[in-house]
Amino acid sequence: MKKNIKHLLIILAFFASVYNASAKDYLITDFGAKADAKTDNTAAIQKAIDDCSAKGGGKVVVPGGEFASRMISLKSNINLHLEAGAKISAIANGFKYTSLVMGNEVQNVSVTGSGTLFGNGGNFTIGEEAPNRPYIIFFKNCKNVLVEDVHLLQSASWTLRLFGSEHVTVRGVSIYSHANLNNDGIDIDGKDIIITGCHIDSGDDAICLKSEDSTKRVTENITITNCIAASNCNLIKMGTGSIGGFKNISISNCTLRRATESPFHKWADKADHYIGLPISGISGIALEIVDGGVLDQVSITNITMTGVQTPLFMRLGSRKNPTGSFKNVIISNVTATCHSRMSSMIAGVPGFNIENVTLRDILINSQGGGTREDAERKVPEKEQEYPENRIFGWTIPASGLFVRHANNINIDNFQVRLAAPDARPALYLDDVKQLKATNIKVDGEYITDKAVYKANAVNTLVNQ
Repeated sequence: MKKNIKHLLIILAFFASVYNASAKDYLITDFGAKADAKTDNTAAIQKAIDDCSAKGGGKVVVPGGEFASRMISLKSNINLHLEAGAKISAIANGFKYTSLVMGNEVQNVSVTGSGTLFGNGGNFTIGEEAPNRPYIIFFKNCKNVLVEDVHLLQSASWTLRLFGSEHVTVRGVSIYSHANLNNDGIDIDGKDIIITGCHIDSGDDAICLKSEDSTKRVTENITITNCIAASNCNLIKMGTGSIGGFKNISISNCTLRRATESPFHKWADKADHYIGLPISGISGIALEIVDGGVLDQVSITNITMTGVQTPLFMRLGSRKNPTGSFKNVIISNVTATCHSRMSSMIAGVPGFNIENVTLRDILINSQGGGTREDAERKVPEKEQEYPENRIFGWTIPASGLFVRHANNINIDNFQVRLAAPDARPALYLDDVKQLKATNIKVDGEYITDKAVYKANAVNTLVNQ
């Protein structure tokens, strides 16, 4: 008898679970959505979301097939799930909207599955600042967000934007976006955010941290790990847009490379500027505070990069607002191959130093080719200009690292290997205080302190 009751309870539990699952799953085709790639399914998909929300939330399922749509607004406690072979395509003609999938001040929301969100970016206005170009996914002022496994393809603008949001996980997402200009991969502005296991290939910055809230909210507690990032611009970047700044950031175990294609960034036309590849990224790691704000407590480790023009670019500037601060950065275990004469840089502005930076175990494979003229050129300050590796010109008077307006810099095991002879010093120091550099090598040979360019360098020691 007890055995029969136990068996009955198991059966009842099974049917209860099936019932509960089916009660929470809302198939968009049950609401009239048609997978013909042309019908405007916005109302049908939104109806499925609204009905699911009215019942307390659950899963809204997009089955296999292509569904055309305008903006879909998520509600709290909703999981938008794209099954294998499912595709939601943005309608471009005559419609203006913020994002294909939008979450605004909602919580406990997710976009999951192995399907695709197609931004149709080439059918919107092409341009760096062209209006009315939607993101693919935009979470604004949201809490408890998950984006997992989905494919985001050809955005008209930035691809995945997180603004003012917290407790966010982006995991296993694949992004390919080369259909328009200003099409970043993932833009992060918030706190308590994890980006892991993602594969990004974009025309503009691949992974970009921003801090653009007018209340000067800081972007903080961010982890980026185990990602592959490719771009024609910066591979991993903090700023521009640094009103509040960045604190407590960890980046690790990432592979960076040049983009698969470059329809808008014509680096092949820059051959006279010593760019050694027709397709290349601007900077592998770019850390920038140029709009006020503070950059503090950043750890970057275990990074490999190739196909970049400048491996490491650190800039404290004064583009907007009073000059901020840049301090407490550790970068370690980096292997890079670069393809320009714009070497790695740590550059503050007069009166405002970059402080407390440690570089450890860095190997740079450089194309070399620097001339005596390159070594002797005077580098302009450009305090208010947009921060990019070429801000100071297409060559830098150092084959390895240019440091200016900086204090308390520690470098250990920094190696440069040159593909061609280079007349520039490995290190260029200008207005630098308390720099200690040990185990500095060029082509396997330790350099001497006399081989370092120094101007207004106080308490600086190299290989001593």
